[in-house]
Amino acid sequence: MNEALLRSLTPNVLGILVRRGADFAAAEDAVQDALIEAVRVWPADPPRDAKGWLLTVAWRKFLDATRADTARRRREDLVEEEPATGPAPAADDTLQLYFLCAHPSLTPSSAVALTLRAVGGLTTRQIAQAYLVPEATMAQRISRAKRTVSDVRFDQPGDVATVLRVLYLVFNEGYSGDVDLAAEAIRLTRQLAAVIDHPEVAGLLALMLLHHARRAARTAPDGSLVPLADQDRGRWDTTSIAEGVEILQAALARDRLGEFQAQAAIAALHADAPAAEETDWVQIVEWYDELADLTDNPVVRLNRAVAVGEADGPRTGLAALAALDDSLPRHTAVAAYLHERDGDLTTAARLYAEAAEKAPNLAERNHLTRQAARLNTRRPR
Repeated sequence: MNEALLRSLTPNVLGILVRRGADFAAAEDAVQDALIEAVRVWPADPPRDAKGWLLTVAWRKFLDATRADTARRRREDLVEEEPATGPAPAADDTLQLYFLCAHPSLTPSSAVALTLRAVGGLTTRQIAQAYLVPEATMAQRISRAKRTVSDVRFDQPGDVATVLRVLYLVFNEGYSGDVDLAAEAIRLTRQLAAVIDHPEVAGLLALMLLHHARRAARTAPDGSLVPLADQDRGRWDTTSIAEGVEILQAALARDRLGEFQAQAAIAALHADAPAAEETDWVQIVEWYDELADLTDNPVVRLNRAVAVGEADGPRTGLAALAALDDSLPRHTAVAAYLHERDGDLTTAARLYAEAAEKAPNLAERNHLTRQAARLNTRRPR
């Protein structure tokens, strides 16, 4: 069973059903039913045309559900004829579907959550972690969004800002270790940049390229995480870095600063340093100040505390950290790092161990556990 193939086909099949008259919620249910059928049938009888098979089965599932629902019989005249079997259209509707999901009837946060779930392929838990809310809360938000759009026509695309937010979160989830979506997010952002002349679209594309350029150096051969300061910079993709910096410079020259441009500027400063100790932390703090003013995001202020600790010393960083809510994700890990920089290895080891228990994924948990063990072996007995 080729799960990657199923994941890549899902957005196009969903888009075709919507264009054929299916409301979004019913179309999503039909595609999910078709995916379940594919998992059952394909291992023993793989189709010659996977996309055509999936489209035909999804359409039949939609027809069955529509005819069984007496409250929606007014749509039966739209769905009397099934599409013929055979090759399906080759067009990529994914980006269009992102815009359709960002419907004006939804709040931006609900539109983002719905798109991540229906098109991006993320689980409710992954989306909840990205939004720093309980999984049950996010499940309710997605359900409300589905109900809101269940009876509307998808002829009013949403705004660019909402689509950018979705692409940003999909890209970030690509590094979680659960699913690999980073390259797909870059591809879609390139498509968007080709049709929309907007500095924040360019800023997001630059940010993605600069982060993705470090991908090969992010993990050791055994799969363990490698912190930025310890990465082999010779393994960074200099072509992607050069492209990202060029795109960023052109965007900044338009003097319409946004959060993605500010984040890209921080990433560019990291990429520009030949070695970790040559990083221009003073400039990075200045860009974090800009970013905090633009977003008022607590995670931004958490990252700023790290930068302050590098620029002005760990105790100044700890003072900045003390002003933040200690329930923030990775707050304990940051505290551990700053205490280690300050020479308090006992406190740092304890905090690394605590941070490991709170880690959102196995790779990060293992990294933090190793950090605690490393300090415990260095402490005087």
